[in-house]
Formats: sequence, structure tokens, C-alpha cells
Amino acid sequence: MLGLSTLGIIHTLISLVAVAAGVIALVREQRINPGNTTGQVYIWATVLTCVTGFGIFAHGGFGKPHALGIITLVVLGLAALAGRTRLFGRASVYVETICYSTTFFFHMVPGITESTTRLPLGHPIFTSPDAEGLQQITGVAFLLFLIGVVLQVRRLRADKSWVMGRAVA
Repeated sequence: MLGLSTLGIIHTLISLVAVAAGVIALVREQRINPGNTTGQVYIWATVLTCVTGFGIFAHGGFGKPHALGIITLVVLGLAALAGRTRLFGRASVYVETICYSTTFFFHMVPGITESTTRLPLGHPIFTSPDAEGLQQITGVAFLLFLIGVVLQVRRLRADKSWVMGRAVA
């Protein structure tokens, strides 16, 4: 299937669960909230996506996708730290929210790349991950990510019921 190994198929399916959970979370709450089921599904599916990705060496040895997996895990850890401690003070909810959104953007980069260099079968949109058009699409995705983060920060600032990332009754 699309030139994927068994591990590649499992990795892809898990990543699709993560992306779906991320989309649902962002649509429902405008953020990925680790305090609810959708947020937890997103987080754990993202962790599993990273871990399964470490076993895929389609282009030789350790590469950019593996580095992105490590960075994603570090950013997830930073988000969890911000959500559970006072390390960042009043900025904790912002750090947590931005970090989870950043990991969602990190899903988009390989998702866009892999989809456009594999589909449609036999005649993919781009023949290389370095194609100029693909770089432009990734740039637009980054711009949308930045707009989303600005909107999230504005929403958090306007919502005074959030203290240290948790709703106050």
C-alpha cells in the first residue's frame, strides 16, 4: 500500500488518529486540552506516532523525520510541564497551548509531504520533498499555524476564568 512497510502503515494510521483528535479538539475548544479525552487521545497518538516513526528508515538512516519526532516529544514534554507546574508562572497556559498547537503543526509537515509525494498513485503531485511548490504549501501551513496561535493567545487573554491552564469554577 503506497510503498509503505507494515510499520509504516501502523505509523500512518496512528498519526491519522492524532490528526483527527487534534482537529476535533481545535474545532471544539480552539485548543488541545490535555484535561479531556480528545486531548488525551491526541497526546498519546502523537507520542505513538513519534515512537513508531523512529523505526522507519525509508531514506537510509537517521534523518529529518526522526529529528522532528524527537523535537515533537520535547515540545509535548514542555507542554505537559507548563500545564502541571508553575515553572512558567502566569504564562503557563500560553506555553501549554502554544506547545500543543506546535505539535499539531509538526504533524502537518510530514503529512503534507508524504501525501503530496505519494498521491495520486503513480503520478504524485510532487516528485520530491524539496519541490518548490511543496515548500510553498508548507509555508502556507506555517502561516495558518501562526494565525491560529495568535487567535488562541487572544482567546486565552480574554477568558479570565483560566488560571494556570485550568478552568476556575
